Amino acid sequence: MTEDEAMRRAVALAAKGLGTTSPNPVVGCLLLDPGGEVVGEGFHVYAGGPHAEIVALAQAGERARGGTCVVTLEPCDHTGRTGPCSHALIAAGVRRVVVAVDDPTPMAAGGASTLRSAGVEVESGLHRAAAEAGNIAWLTAVRRGRPYVTWKFAATLDGRSAAADGSSQWISSPASRADVHVLRSTVDAIVAGVGTVLADDPQLTVRDLRDGTLAIKQPLRVVVDSRRRTPEKARVRDAAAPTWIVTAEATGAGPQGRVDLGVMLTELYARGVRNVLLEGGPTLAGGFLEAGLIDRVVGYVAPKLLGAGRAALQDAGIGAIADAAVLEFTDIAQIGGDLRFTATLRHELRQGEI
Repeated sequence: MTEDEAMRRAVALAAKGLGTTSPNPVVGCLLLDPGGEVVGEGFHVYAGGPHAEIVALAQAGERARGGTCVVTLEPCDHTGRTGPCSHALIAAGVRRVVVAVDDPTPMAAGGASTLRSAGVEVESGLHRAAAEAGNIAWLTAVRRGRPYVTWKFAATLDGRSAAADGSSQWISSPASRADVHVLRSTVDAIVAGVGTVLADDPQLTVRDLRDGTLAIKQPLRVVVDSRRRTPEKARVRDAAAPTWIVTAEATGAGPQGRVDLGVMLTELYARGVRNVLLEGGPTLAGGFLEAGLIDRVVGYVAPKLLGAGRAALQDAGIGAIADAAVLEFTDIAQIGGDLRFTATLRHELRQGEI
């Protein structure tokens, strides 16, 4: 296997850790022997568990000696809950290390320098864009000090998230709703406004829609509730997943006396949250957009027209076309009878941004 092929495989392996590694990054690794044969591979599965390089080294054993390590993120150089991967690679006799992305965190960075000092050849930048994209939530979080925020919504072709009578179930297809649960499984927290809780009483959990069973790993449920209106019997208060009811008293009041969203995200970051899914409602989404706190949008557009009813986005502080938030499509797919689009905002993390 070539190093190019190995890095593509490592990027795919890294994605298997989405939703379970925070506050750590997702990382994939392959070990090639001197002849280019794959002798070990692995990915970081959960925080506190062995890093991708350690998993791959355990598989390879003595076959790693003289070989090449291909890894999506610079090997760590510090001792935390696990030891430094740079030292483990040196001890295993690895001759060459190929890295996609340099580690931006001061605590863990320096692995490349340590490897070079030990005589290991290090190359950085192979498939950097793909590795950055796969690790975008963690990279954004550590570089900006707040979680990466994806706004998810479902709407009709004319942009309505509910009919004139307030009904909204279901705008999207069963296939789209199942896809949302896959999306939920990749994040650390799901955020909704108290208006959504009062209107729909969502559970905000990750479920298997075939039989309704809950996933083993559940994101933190976050309800933005400035004035403590979440009912005691609301489903977000059940035991299915941890919940934080965020009040203006807890974060300090932002504009209009509401929860300060920036402070809330900073607190979530301090709790180890790196990847947030914002699910509703339209006013809360508008507040996030106005504050410049949305990084990505995932929209499910159903082939339906309502002509009236609640818009999917409201009160975003945009008064003119010249001030419109500009997005860039990164993916468009048909899910059941709906279209799912993924787009990033122009303030999105650029390669190498600190």
